[in-house]
Amino acid sequence: MGEPDTSRLPAWRAHWRATLRWTSGLLLIWFGVTFVVAYNARALDFDFFGWPFSFWVAAQGALLVYLALVAGYALVMRRLDEAHDLDEVD
Repeated sequence: MGEPDTSRLPAWRAHWRATLRWTSGLLLIWFGVTFVVAYNARALDFDFFGWPFSFWVAAQGALLVYLALVAGYALVMRRLDEAHDLDEVD
């Protein structure tokens, strides 16, 4: 076992900081959709596409946001890997 390659350390640290920022932001969005919007949707008493808005948020809207979060995370992480030259080469 040789010495670890420390020349890449600044790139790894910058990548990790950016990853933590994006993950924190996406977790805040997740929390807002899961708890804040769903809890307060009962107060929004109107029909949305023929269903009560609170039902639509719980059954459809939150799932669409979660799907967008996963797709956005994958896209951003790929771009971060490429920007810091840490992407995997097959």
